[in-house]
Parts: sequence; structure tokens; C-alpha cells
Amino acid sequence: MPNLFQRLASMFRREPAAEPAAPPPAPPPDPNRTTPLPELSSTSTADTVKSAALSLAPKHLIVGIAQHVGRVRSHNEDVLLCFTGELAGLESMPHFGLFVVADGMGGHALGERASGIAARTVSREALNRILPFLLANPDSETDRPSLLEIMEQSMNAANQAVFAGVPEGGGTTLTCALLIGEQLVLSHVGDSRAYVITPDSFEQLTRDHSLVQRLQELGQLSAAEAAVHPQRNVLYRAVGQGDGLEVDVESHRLPPGGSLLLCSDGLWGLVPNDRIQALIRQAPSLQAACEALVAAANAAGGPDNITAVMVHLPQ
Repeated sequence: MPNLFQRLASMFRREPAAEPAAPPPAPPPDPNRTTPLPELSSTSTADTVKSAALSLAPKHLIVGIAQHVGRVRSHNEDVLLCFTGELAGLESMPHFGLFVVADGMGGHALGERASGIAARTVSREALNRILPFLLANPDSETDRPSLLEIMEQSMNAANQAVFAGVPEGGGTTLTCALLIGEQLVLSHVGDSRAYVITPDSFEQLTRDHSLVQRLQELGQLSAAEAAVHPQRNVLYRAVGQGDGLEVDVESHRLPPGGSLLLCSDGLWGLVPNDRIQALIRQAPSLQAACEALVAAANAAGGPDNITAVMVHLPQ
């Protein structure tokens, strides 16, 4: 069976149009009968192939989301936010999307409030500055803003909002992916993660701001020891902990035909990378992939909230 990327990247071909003939009278339609697609021919002209691909291949971002409270906790401190925009016609804009995952901490009400404030604030701040540029008249002389600066400033605004809005000490991870065309800008604090998946690779783009990750980088812990360390969930950097937040902001290229995965540690902490990759490649759709990932985390015990967001950039 073709995998997800082969299905999404497949080209459609069809026979060149023949001279029309008078059709015979059509029989009454059978509501229980499914009409198969016509056989596709390899003798199509280049123009026909291009026309078929444009009319049948997905032209917009494909998004899948899944979230679950898990099997142990009674409340959900994870937040996800997805915002996509489309403009088609004579003047179109590139593929656009903003995707956010936040995993709150500090206890029931504190974590929920922190992650909710952070996700809404970072999105509002970023969209207020990016959308006017994207929607400007094509003949205007609007300069393209620095996307890295916008995302860093938006993350700092979220940090201040959480610090002011949850004075009891709540905090949150915050991982944001801004996609404009093939340019992917990641802004990140905490240990939620972003991965890029292509037909040939599976790459983690974010770095965990956790104690065990730091000890690994210093050579004091192995990956196997870090996986079972009693302080593996302790973060040294989180949104809402006061002034001077250091934000990781990076620009990457998401190649056409590639996919992005954002997830909380309720997923990657329970499901190994090779299993995550296998579930994604076996799934018939992005939505099915997200649901399979959440199910796998619950099958592994589900001790934490689980969030998965996937985005596919069409070819």
C-alpha cells in the first residue's frame, strides 16, 4: 500500500479529450453504486498532465489535530491552536499557517490558565503584525517584516501576559510554527517538540529546555539514563517565569511534500521516535496519523495530556 507521502505526492494523468459524440440515453442513477475513476493514461500531453495535477492535487495546507487528557489526569493543561489562511484568484498569497502547542504547568487551574493565555497572546501578537503584510495590495511597497523578530517579540509578549495573568506561579511550554510558503519559522521555549518529516527523513528541530537534556549535552547522562531520570520533567526555561526569557527562534525550509509535527511531551515521552515515524507513514491521512499517535501514547499508559498537530505542505 502506498504510504502517506506517496499518496499526497502522486501525479494525476488522464486521456486527451476526444471528439464528443452524441451520448446514449442515461439509465436512472443507482444511489448504492459507486462510479470508479477513469483509467489514467501515460500518453497524456504535458499540458493535460499539468491541468490534471492542478485540478486534482491538494493546493492548500493539510492539517490534522488530536488531543486527549490521557488515562491518569482529570484535567487538560495542553492547548493547541491552528490558524491557516487562503487567498486564491488573480493575485494569491503563499501557503500560510500559524500552529501553536502549549503545555501548562503549576497545577490544575494554574497550568490551564498559563497555556491558554500563552497560546492566545503569541498568536494575536504575531497575526496582528504578519497579516497586514500578507494582505497588502500587490502593488504596494510594503517591506517584508523580519519574521524571526516578530515571533521572538510575540513569545516575549506571551511571557509577560502569563506572568501578569497567573501571579500564583503557573508556567507553560510554548512551541510555535509560522509557515509562509516554504519558510518555516519556529519559536520555542520548554520541552514540547517540532519535527519535520519527509519521505526520506524524520528530524527533531527543537531542543528540550529540560534538566536531563542539559545533563546529556554536558556528557553527564546518556539518552537511556535521561529517559528514566526522576527529574526528566523539570524545565529550566518556561514561559511565565519572569523577565529575561530566552527564546529559541530559527528559520527552516519545509520542502514541498514534507510535513511538520508539533507535540507535547505526553506524546514523545511515551512513544519512541521510530514508532512515531512508523505510525505517521502508515496512516491514510494526517488526521488519522494524529489520532494514531494519541492512541499509542494512551496505550503506553497515558500519564500526561497528549497533543499532536500535523501540517503537510503540498507539492
